[in-house]
Amino acid sequence: MQRVTVLGASGSIGKSTADVLAANPDKYSVYALAAKENIDELCRQSELFSPCQVITASEDKFPELQRRLAGKTQVLCGMDAMIAAATAPEVDIVLCAIIGTAGILPVLAALKAGKKVALASKEVLVLAGELVMKAAAESPGGMIVPVDSEHSGVFQCLAGRRNDEIRKVWLTASGGPFRTWEKEKIFHASLKDALAHPTWNMGRKITIDSASMMNKALELIEAKYLFNLDADRLGVVINPQSVVHALAELTDGSMLAQLSVPDMRLAIAYGLSYPERLDKPGSSMDLSKLAELKFFAPDPVKFPSLEFADAALRAGGTLPAVMNAANEVAVERFCAGEIEFGDIWRIVGSVMESVPVEGQESLEQLLAVDAKARSKAWQWR
Repeated sequence: MQRVTVLGASGSIGKSTADVLAANPDKYSVYALAAKENIDELCRQSELFSPCQVITASEDKFPELQRRLAGKTQVLCGMDAMIAAATAPEVDIVLCAIIGTAGILPVLAALKAGKKVALASKEVLVLAGELVMKAAAESPGGMIVPVDSEHSGVFQCLAGRRNDEIRKVWLTASGGPFRTWEKEKIFHASLKDALAHPTWNMGRKITIDSASMMNKALELIEAKYLFNLDADRLGVVINPQSVVHALAELTDGSMLAQLSVPDMRLAIAYGLSYPERLDKPGSSMDLSKLAELKFFAPDPVKFPSLEFADAALRAGGTLPAVMNAANEVAVERFCAGEIEFGDIWRIVGSVMESVPVEGQESLEQLLAVDAKARSKAWQWR
């Protein structure tokens, strides 16, 4: 029986994680659940799992959570509580699905404490990839298992492979709701249009990132750090069926691929169980009913996010953090109706050009760069 702390329990990944944990009560128990402010979901999962701790990041929601869970579990608030839950001696696995940069401190702490981290938070590696991978390498027992469907696919394709055997890794993308749209139409797309993803059911932020292909840009940065690959050995290909999640070309010309139905519970289950596998944690795929598999090259003119990723991959240092921060603000402004969809790319490009690139030196430095990039993104007109 392994004990799990779930950070970001109330989001789409957190809810899917709850499905996997609930389906395997003989293998996992929940030590702690943490979320920002969705108290209803925290209470629902608390009833389901009876964790030792339930944590909210919101001081405003803390009193309500205390009242609703009084006498049932320990209720805590804030970052220190999340770090403690991620490093507790009783905990074997930390699943981090926190949106944004708030996951960095607990992930670093968990790795240094020798925990297995099932990582779904893109921003952790995009902001501080060098620091995080260094912490994982230096920690006895500490390791990262990716939970993104694409990175989980790469992780499985590359199992047992030396780095010098890998010619190129391809992350797949569905192409999002705007794959067949003209550039001008994409620029003026509505929020409703951007949220109409053709194959995946995800949270609002990641769905909009998928529509702009910024999600794939962030995933390329992640892959650089997770698999120690440079820009020339990373690529993106569109698979509209979202059945092929990753491909790896080896130096002898062989191509390996990871396929499954588009169900995040599969990647989550593998992240929790690695190096073992759980028995059918998600839906099976019937190849006889798969009419076709198509692949297309993405259009960087229609989707500039991939050009931003290439620049960030090649420059390294703080540029990925700048790209991520600018995009987060741009998406927030788009959701608020302040800017058009195409302005997301304008903001990201403008901020990336205006913030000087530095080498990654410390978390404090990276957070300062993050704050500077956010400020510039808010000021953009």
